[in-house]
Amino acid sequence: MSEKIYNKLVRDDIPKAIEENNKKCETEIVKGEELKQLLNEKLQEEVQEYLETNDVEELTDIVEVIHGILHHRNVTMKELEDIRIKKKEERGGFTKGVKLVKVY
Repeated sequence: MSEKIYNKLVRDDIPKAIEENNKKCETEIVKGEELKQLLNEKLQEEVQEYLETNDVEELTDIVEVIHGILHHRNVTMKELEDIRIKKKEERGGFTKGVKLVKVY
């Protein structure tokens, strides 16, 4: 049997899906700083996948990782959205395509 080592954060139901495909996997539950690090790595991975594919579905993976980060930081989506709206009201969004070329 071939073995592949991942050592990365996966969606909660991935081990179940692996076993349903008649394979075995080894998992562990991580917490604290290790979880924070793995969530950050997962965010980078998902952003890279989006940049490579430009597939909107990859954005859902980014949002899911953000949900995970917020959960472990005890921040709600509403709190995040409130911060986003405040920042947008103060500085704008990214809908107009403004490219800053120079500042004098």
